[in-house]
Parts: sequence; structure tokens; C-alpha cells
Amino acid sequence: MSYLDNIRTFVRVYELGSMSAAGRDLRISPAVTSTRIAQLEDHLSVRLFQRTTRNLTPTEQGRLFYTGAVEVLEAVDVAEAQVVDITDNPRGSIYVAAPLGVGRRLIAPQVSAFLDQYPEVSVRLRLTDRKVDLTTEGLDLAFFLGEPEDSTLRIRKIADVDRLLCAAPDYIAANGMPASGADLITQNHECLNLRFPGATEFQWRLQTRDGPKRFKVRGRFESDDGDVLTDWALAGHGIVLKPKFEVADHLRTGRLIPVATTTPPMPVQMACLFTHRRKQDPKTRLFMDFVIGQIGNVIKNA
Repeated sequence: MSYLDNIRTFVRVYELGSMSAAGRDLRISPAVTSTRIAQLEDHLSVRLFQRTTRNLTPTEQGRLFYTGAVEVLEAVDVAEAQVVDITDNPRGSIYVAAPLGVGRRLIAPQVSAFLDQYPEVSVRLRLTDRKVDLTTEGLDLAFFLGEPEDSTLRIRKIADVDRLLCAAPDYIAANGMPASGADLITQNHECLNLRFPGATEFQWRLQTRDGPKRFKVRGRFESDDGDVLTDWALAGHGIVLKPKFEVADHLRTGRLIPVATTTPPMPVQMACLFTHRRKQDPKTRLFMDFVIGQIGNVIKNA
């Protein structure tokens, strides 16, 4: 086994927090993963992880080594790109995150098309509606809706995404049609809410005659999966706020209908988030260009 393989294995164990998870990610056995870490520790004459039966925690030396190891691997990727035609023959793994709805409907189909065109590349796509941390989770880039909290990251805007409030006809027949955001509250409508770590209250930012206004909505149904909210709306359980492209098919068939149309939600930015160093990776730039070029029209035509 090469020293570079051992470093790559260490980085994935550090980022995923588990020998077995890193092994699955790298497509090697747990025994090989453990052996590589042991060889690296022997070479460095330090303990990189504290191990118990339940936990794997980086030591101080491990945290220091991780920073340098990431820089080494990124330098190798850049050096390799300089001696091969990266446009014609990119290779290696790209780690990507996206919200569930965005990932399933927009990103995943483009991953298939990209890999058909570039067979030596692997894309590891993680779908989650929670906020992700690119650095600690070892991600090359993340697609997202909204505004990033970390100002040190780089952003590439894709489009402004129209959103709407919608519900099933059965729900409206039973509870009445709200005309505005104020009606959501005064008429005690059931609002289906996306809950993620750190969320403290539910506020929908809607457009009014007096400008954007936040409405503190209420509801018994909440989930950290946006598609679950759509399913609840289809089942007649309440009103949901969704990007238009996510529910376009349901709107066309009439299974969902727009509500509170006098105060529609504010559009939200869709963008791609990456660190400055990740932008230097040619295969990551190639993937980003490919996906963004494909999904921009899908969003606009929804």
C-alpha cells in the first residue's frame, strides 16, 4: 500500500468519524482501512485517533495532521490535472451535497449524464435538508437554496427560484381558501414545516403590498425531509411552501393548487457553495459547469 493511499484513508476516516464508514466510502474492507491507519501511525510514531468500542476521536496530533493531509491531497490533484487532459479524461471522486428535493429532481439526473460522459470519475452524492459543513464533512461542493451563513466560502449563483404556497383541493374544501399570509394565521390553517437542527421558529417570508413580511405560522406537522412535507400536502394535511419546480407536476395535474396568492413567498437563491481551494480542482469545476448548464433551464421553465 502506498503512503498516499494511507493518507487518503486517514482523511476519510477523520471526516466520516468511522473506520467502517470510510471503508465503505473508499470501497475497501474494514480490515484494510484499519491496516492503513495503523501503518500511518507507525510511520509518524504518533496516535492519530483515540479508539473505544463506541467512539473514534481524533487526537491533537490527528487534528494537526488532517489539515496538512488535505493540503497534500489537493496539491496532488492539481499536479495530476497539469499532466493529463482533464477535460477529456478527468478521474477521481467528487463529493457533493444537495437538499433532498433539489438533489432528487435536478442533481441526480445530471450525475448520471456526467458519469456517462466521464467514466473514470465517481460522484458521491449526499442528499439532506439540513445545513452541511463543507470542510468538516469533506465535501467538494454543495448545492443549496437560500443564503449561506459562512462568509468565507465561495458562491456561484445558479438562479432565483420562484416559490409558492400550495395545498390539496380536499384540504381547501374542508378548511377554506386563504387569500393572504395573514389568513394563514387568523384562520388557523395547518402549515407544514421544514424542521432542521438550529431552527427555533417557523417564519414564512411573503411578499405584501407593504414589502416583504415574515409570518410566524403554526402547524402540527413538521419534518426535516422536504419530500415528506409534499406527501403530507398531497394527502390533504395542510399548506406547504415549496420551490415551484419541486411541485410543478402536481400543479399541472391539479393534485395541488396555489393558495394565499396575494402574498406569494419571496424567491430564493439557488447556488453552489465551495471553498476557494476546492475551486482549483479541475474535475470539480467541470462537474459544476456541467450540472449548472443543465439545470438552469429546468428551473426557469418550471
